[in-house]
Amino acid sequence: MIEVSQVCKRYGASLVVDGVSLNLPSGGVTAIIGPNGAGKSTLLSMISRLLPMDAGSVLIDGLDITRTRSKELARRLAILRQDNHLPVRLTVRDLVAFGRFPHKGLSTPAEDARQIDMALRYMDMDQLAHRFLDELSGGQRQRAFVAMVLCQDTDYVLLDEPLNGLDMQHAVSMMRTLRQAADTLGKTVVLVLHDINFASCYADTIIAMRQGRLAHQGSPAQLVRSDLLSELYETPIAVHDIGGQRICVYYTGLAEPAG
Repeated sequence: MIEVSQVCKRYGASLVVDGVSLNLPSGGVTAIIGPNGAGKSTLLSMISRLLPMDAGSVLIDGLDITRTRSKELARRLAILRQDNHLPVRLTVRDLVAFGRFPHKGLSTPAEDARQIDMALRYMDMDQLAHRFLDELSGGQRQRAFVAMVLCQDTDYVLLDEPLNGLDMQHAVSMMRTLRQAADTLGKTVVLVLHDINFASCYADTIIAMRQGRLAHQGSPAQLVRSDLLSELYETPIAVHDIGGQRICVYYTGLAEPAG
């Protein structure tokens, strides 16, 4: 379990994360949603120790992240940031192999190779393993980076807007794969999402943030409601039951007739 207690982050006079406390359950998929500037990515970065906290604490399986050695933390938690540009030219396999770095000295070359091959197959990238990243489409590159995260073989996988820049087909494929990773590999997947419908259809738990604070936490059945989401995003949102899923429709009202 990831336990977040009274976490704060300030940039100058701006308090971007304001005393957030929550428990991220082990297993399954947790989606963090909320309007722009809500503090979602900042919170995720502090949980993964990419950003220092100004106050509060984060425990992962009881370990204080500020006191845990980097390699130990990296064997428990992997994160994929929004900005994945690399200054060097790498093949897909070279990139995925970076995920084995925390296990250096603890695993054999054969085990590393097995994990790399498994991650490539899982993300359907084995046929592209020897292609350079700059030769791939945006969706293929994103799958390569997720393969690197899976290759790290951690219990917790944190992803900051993994659907960023993906078209509908690739976004659906990515969410199905992450759902499968939670269900079949036993991963705890925590991701920041902008699309409420993906959170509704694929997540077990939704965390809603607003103005740097935790606004709501619960299941899609509890949180995907017109009144709650309309208030959260300050825009009218209708919710319909379609095929057993709660689907959101965003609108601003009917346009006035011409003339």
